[in-house]
Amino acid sequence: MHRHFVRRAVVAAVVALGVSAAGACSSGSAGGSGSDGPPQPGGTLTFAVSSDAGCADPQQVGSNDTIYALRQVVDSLTDQDPATGKIVPWLAQSWDVSPDATTFTFHLRSGVTFSDGSPLTAQVVKDNFDAVPHLGALGTLAAGYLSGVQSTTALDPTTVQVKFAQPNAQFLQASSTYSLGIESSASVHKTPQEKCSQGVVASGPFVQSQYVPNQSTTLTKRTGYGWGSSLWKKKGEAYLDKLVFKVVPEAGVRLGSLQSGQVDAIGSVGKADEAALKSAGVNLLARANPGVVFQLGLNSSRPALKDEKVRQAIQVAVDRQQIVDTVFPSGTRPATSSLSHTTPYYTNLAQSFGHDAAKANALLDEAGWVRGADGIRQRDGKRLSLSVDWFANAATNQPALELIQQQLKAVGVDLVLKQLPIAQIAQVQQAGDYDALWGNVTRADPDILRSSFSTHLSNYYRVPPSELDRLLDQQAATADATKREELVKQAQQSLAQHAFVVPVVELQTELGAAAKVHDLNFEASSRIQLHDTWLG
Repeated sequence: MHRHFVRRAVVAAVVALGVSAAGACSSGSAGGSGSDGPPQPGGTLTFAVSSDAGCADPQQVGSNDTIYALRQVVDSLTDQDPATGKIVPWLAQSWDVSPDATTFTFHLRSGVTFSDGSPLTAQVVKDNFDAVPHLGALGTLAAGYLSGVQSTTALDPTTVQVKFAQPNAQFLQASSTYSLGIESSASVHKTPQEKCSQGVVASGPFVQSQYVPNQSTTLTKRTGYGWGSSLWKKKGEAYLDKLVFKVVPEAGVRLGSLQSGQVDAIGSVGKADEAALKSAGVNLLARANPGVVFQLGLNSSRPALKDEKVRQAIQVAVDRQQIVDTVFPSGTRPATSSLSHTTPYYTNLAQSFGHDAAKANALLDEAGWVRGADGIRQRDGKRLSLSVDWFANAATNQPALELIQQQLKAVGVDLVLKQLPIAQIAQVQQAGDYDALWGNVTRADPDILRSSFSTHLSNYYRVPPSELDRLLDQQAATADATKREELVKQAQQSLAQHAFVVPVVELQTELGAAAKVHDLNFEASSRIQLHDTWLG
């Protein structure tokens, strides 16, 4: 048995991007404690985000903007060090992992309570994990982390054991995610819809006091909190009394609100905002997200996209460097794989993603698509017109897609941009009624490829069965680091070769925080942790 963590199963996960050339961005936390004296308790932090996912349950949410708030409400069994990727104690003070990585035994801390006063027990953890697979359409991310679970057993009041049918190398890291955050028995027994609309009772340092869909989320400090992650500086309760997350869709309004002091921090900082914020004395915080990069997720069941040559043409028609230089914050990298470079076992496949308009034109010619009078290609009387569904949860989405639209038009592909509310993302994914989806998925473990592209799971992109399935299944079942790394490498190569998706740019989370905001920290998945944050 291996105590605490299995290095071979979970390796260094996320690395902060460096400071930009202009010095505007930091990969650390906001502010510091030197010039303003010791940390001060109290106060309200107001944070402006661009969207709301329409659900207040962390087990059912995948949108960064909403996770910023919900991560503060729920604790996880473990935490992940953002600098090393090491899995460390949180609600579980220790754990054992069987040599074949099929059995995970967590030893819970004593004295932990939920905000309704009920205690954390092994049975509550079991109830959570038993309920997750039944969350439905919005819970697919959490359910994927528990895919293949054979049983969850409360061995005694403070010991819970999770068994899988086969080796499951990703699960220890999964236990550190907000998606598998532990909720009270009362919340577990609500319907998924009730949890979305009413919020959940959990054990985190903040408690949700009000949720108004598409407007705001208000959290208050949990009095008596004393079981924080071993990574946190402060022991006990959080410094801040209240957190208010306001939904402000317009980037210009968020910018002005921060400059004027109406809000203390903003998300979705765009490249165009950096100079103005820096000149206003705002701290810019940037960190690369691990996981699946921003991409055009192609629906391989669509008539035109069933043809691999068409998919490959789109892949090389995209000029990633131009998009990065024009749209994204300083330090952002063009995609060189389906995985971000901060993800364990990332492989640099830059040669597959170089911009080559001539090759794109040749591939489309070979596929029988001929340019029409308006420059758009046609075949059998049909135009090569594709739509991409996208969601306004990041200021960079629209300008990035408009550039891709121009780049594809240059090789004869008509790309139609179709904006939808972020609350519809799960419905759109499940229905599969789209040509392409624009988005990314953040996770500090390469098993995110299986969650996203395996035909044995949700298979949102309608990827056909192939050798890719074997590679994705085997990497999840391989505890040996060297073998797993090779399988993940081959999976990345397969995705690039067949162009099932078109990776475009690595997501770099960039936030703006007023000078008075101190110790606003990124966690391992480049979301924020506000327990240590204070105002001075």
